[in-house]
Amino acid sequence: MQFKLTKICANYGPYHLARIEAVAQQGKSKQWEVFGIELARAEEEYPWQTESKNFPCEIISIINDCPLEKTKLNQLLFKLISTLNQTDPDVVAISGYARPAMLAALCWCLWHRKPAILLSETTESDEQRAWWKEKIKSWLITRFKAALVGGKPQKRYLVKLGMPAEAISLGYDVVGNQVFHPDLIKSLHRPLERPFFLTINRFVTKKNLLFLISAYAAYRQVAGAQAWDLVLCGDGELREQIEAQIIAHQLQDCVHLPGFLQQDRLLPYFAHAGCFIHASTMEQWGLVINEAMAAGLPVLVSNRCGCFEDLVLEGINGFGFDPQDRAQLTNLMLNISSGKVDLEQMGQAALTHIQKFSPDYFATGLFQAIESATTP
Repeated sequence: MQFKLTKICANYGPYHLARIEAVAQQGKSKQWEVFGIELARAEEEYPWQTESKNFPCEIISIINDCPLEKTKLNQLLFKLISTLNQTDPDVVAISGYARPAMLAALCWCLWHRKPAILLSETTESDEQRAWWKEKIKSWLITRFKAALVGGKPQKRYLVKLGMPAEAISLGYDVVGNQVFHPDLIKSLHRPLERPFFLTINRFVTKKNLLFLISAYAAYRQVAGAQAWDLVLCGDGELREQIEAQIIAHQLQDCVHLPGFLQQDRLLPYFAHAGCFIHASTMEQWGLVINEAMAAGLPVLVSNRCGCFEDLVLEGINGFGFDPQDRAQLTNLMLNISSGKVDLEQMGQAALTHIQKFSPDYFATGLFQAIESATTP
């Protein structure tokens, strides 16, 4: 007898596709039919351009004709429930519980007595917590049979909310590491002739880019002619403020804003950067750090990022910093670019460490969660 598993997310971007492909491959040996459901084919917040046709497993788009943000909620919920009724999965893996559509999927599972697996990257510290919201969240959490989370802080938070530790597996936050492997991308053209630090973000407040530029300006004053450039890939609501700060610090010739880039156009930056920086004040995980490590880059990571505890090995594959301590980040940039740090060794350590956090790790964790959910 073949069982049916679906994974629901907002929109299947590159790393979502890598994850479900690994699940489908492992599912074959377990006699599981695997398919994905995405709420919409397009999303304005994350404007990926991915192709789900001719994929190893079926990806069903609930909405095809407009971005998720512009979809009428009643239409979305109706089509989602209809799709679940038609496909009738035996287990449903649900991405979080914040969106009404994900709650609707949970309700469908409860009504039809099908196990729901929570996919979560939330930590206790990634935003301000109100006691009454936490009570509601605790009630919701216990409606799921098991969970797959990113790492240690995510697991601790779910345990605090009331989910048994034995029902929680690790491995949610992974990317398709092989796409970024240095052996595959090192021959790509150099986007800059000078050495550079790299960061990739949406230009929103929590990404802390104004702080980063300020720390970089201080770094440049000390490093002088030996200073590396800084590349900020991405776009968003703070772009004008970022451009104004670059001008105010007279950094126009050394801070570069190539805009939002699809994955294939980011690869040359990953291939030739000297170090990756992620300065967020709040971050559930930070998948772009996975990508940077998979490209063999040393990393400087804010200790407020949800991935920090699991991914950053202090002094081995990178360093952590307080995202409110400008001097600390400035000194780390000076250290990295000084020639006193073995960046090749540090990058190799990053590459080696991230291999555990692979799509296969995700698939194994998901099937462990399913086993926990379906074992009497």
